Amino acid sequence: MWTLARFVTKAYKSIIVAWVIVAVIMAFYAIRLPSMLHGDGFRMNSEHAEVMEIAADTFDVPGETMFLVFKKVSDEKIASTIKKVNERDVASDVISPLEDKTLYKNDLSYAILHFADKNKDMSKVVADIRNTINDEKGIILTGAPAISKDINTASQRDLMIAEAIGLPIAVIVLLFAFGTVAASAIPLIIGITTIIVSFGILTILGGHVDLSIFVMNIIPMLGLALSIDFALLFISRYREERKKSNLFEAISKTIRTAGRSVIFSALCVFIGLGAMMFIEVEIFQNIAIGGMIVVALAVLTSVTLLPSVLIVLGDRIDKWQVIKVNLNGADRWRVFANEVIKRPVIITIVAVLLLGIAIIPVKNMTLTIPKIDSLPASYDSRQAYEWLEDEFGLGKKASVFLVATRQNGWEDTDGLEQIKKLEQELSTDPLVDEVKTIFTLSGISTPEEWEQALAVPEMEAQLKPIAESFIQKNQLFIPLTLNASGSSNKAQDWVRNLAEKETEFDLLIGGQPKFNQEIFDEISNKIWLVLTVIIVSTFFILLLAFRSILIPIKAILMNIIGLAATFGALVYIFQYGHFGLSAGTIALIIPVLVFSLVFGLSMDYEVFLISRMQEEYANSFDNDRATVEGLANTSKIITSAALIMIVLTGAFAFTDVMPVKQIGVGIAIAVAIDATIIRLLLVPSLMKLFGKWNWWLPFRKGEYKAGNWH
Repeated sequence: MWTLARFVTKAYKSIIVAWVIVAVIMAFYAIRLPSMLHGDGFRMNSEHAEVMEIAADTFDVPGETMFLVFKKVSDEKIASTIKKVNERDVASDVISPLEDKTLYKNDLSYAILHFADKNKDMSKVVADIRNTINDEKGIILTGAPAISKDINTASQRDLMIAEAIGLPIAVIVLLFAFGTVAASAIPLIIGITTIIVSFGILTILGGHVDLSIFVMNIIPMLGLALSIDFALLFISRYREERKKSNLFEAISKTIRTAGRSVIFSALCVFIGLGAMMFIEVEIFQNIAIGGMIVVALAVLTSVTLLPSVLIVLGDRIDKWQVIKVNLNGADRWRVFANEVIKRPVIITIVAVLLLGIAIIPVKNMTLTIPKIDSLPASYDSRQAYEWLEDEFGLGKKASVFLVATRQNGWEDTDGLEQIKKLEQELSTDPLVDEVKTIFTLSGISTPEEWEQALAVPEMEAQLKPIAESFIQKNQLFIPLTLNASGSSNKAQDWVRNLAEKETEFDLLIGGQPKFNQEIFDEISNKIWLVLTVIIVSTFFILLLAFRSILIPIKAILMNIIGLAATFGALVYIFQYGHFGLSAGTIALIIPVLVFSLVFGLSMDYEVFLISRMQEEYANSFDNDRATVEGLANTSKIITSAALIMIVLTGAFAFTDVMPVKQIGVGIAIAVAIDATIIRLLLVPSLMKLFGKWNWWLPFRKGEYKAGNWH
């Protein structure tokens, strides 16, 4: 840290110029990011993806499907609309309700639009079709691509709403923390610079990897909150040091103390995000990559740009005072800390009891993959899709696709007999509604009759197209329908059990149930690896930072308890339906994302608080004094930082995209619990109870002093 401090104090002008240049260049890239985001991020390289690729490339199954919904629209209008869509030549096939009467019910009907090219830019296709129908009343485009595009639009709007709510309140909190406009503006400048550069880098990466639409909300939320947190700690310590030394000495000391805390706390956040890379689902890897970029940049701006700006401002940081800061704030926190350590046992019991009560609803948590309900109900595409669900039962029965590979092909006698045997096994399954094979479509009952029919030239001409629809070389394609929705546990268990059955051929399974099963299994199988990496890494980072065994163990246990209480609160709010919300489910990504994000974020406050206690203990070797002074000198800044984090993330409670709302509220609740019950009550109580054992490290002799043991 000495080397970094010397570099910054000597090259501060060059550092500012370099950051300005980088920010301006990246701004040109950053504005293009929204156009590069698509999909909900629930994609992975899997068996389902392989089957759907085979189905599209080999058996002409559409790569994408959308629905053009007509409500109280005349047949003439339906015909003219479909004609216009056909003239655009964007869909490979259009099935009209005027031709297929099963697509008609009362005053509601729909056309099915198939798209063969799976690599087509569906966002542009959606825009093209919507321009064609020109917002005509009663005509609505829906389906996965249309809904994804609308979620992207809603996410961008949500970000603006959250910023419009959160930023003004954050400015007020900063003014109360620092008292002057100049000091309060610096954290915002650092945060905005971090986000612009992060968006620019993500735009460049977007040319090589697919990016989820949820990146648009989560990355700015995290980047702004972290940057402001780091800046609060840094500026607060700088002002404290400035009273005791000249400008450059104060900056140097702040980099060596607060800068060190920033780096250690950022490492915890960085690892928490990086651990999500083990889960091979696109949304986790997107957020992990984006999060690690924004955390790294938040650290870089905090230890280079921030001190450089402070040097340029000098004493002008106290310019334009609008609020008189209470100089006796630390004394009040000191009184509070003394009261806490007088009753450590009672306070520990009460705090753990409160958290335990909050944890109770976790046992009822229901996790689902977010789909149509991610989109606000006000969007036409969601309303139209729900009409199709209600009137036509769309989605109530799940499609499953089987691709079976046999070394000798399927058209010999043995192959035909295996097809018939597989058809019979599937047809007799109580959950299977319909199975399609060469036999069901041709009306031929047995392999013998099929071979006899092929021997007749006229019949061969009729049967050959059917055979080609199901058999290509050594691959057999069998579509079937289940009497259960694709998101149901029944359907997922069914495809999981089918995959485990031994067969004489290689069997691959695709379709919505398989997709859901793979996502759930990938997360459940890898979550323990993610948690282990986060917990073990955090332990060693804190061990290195504080030269203690007990402090990391306590921090990790308190974080786990606090996060469990957060999940209980989320179940109470979103699943039980409180505070004006309808009862629903928790998005499958929420536990992993909130744990990975908040576990590291919570360590920010732990590192800030314990670092100050460590400094005090190095001077006095008095654990009680170190606890009181550490709490007194950091509580104001931790409270302010937590309040800003709560405001910036909690503002997403007023947005409409449900997974983003749940993530924002989850982070806000977790930070609130951490900054109050844990940091203000549990930490000082446990520090008192363990006394000098807090600073114990085995296999080392001597006492801690000024960052070293002697």
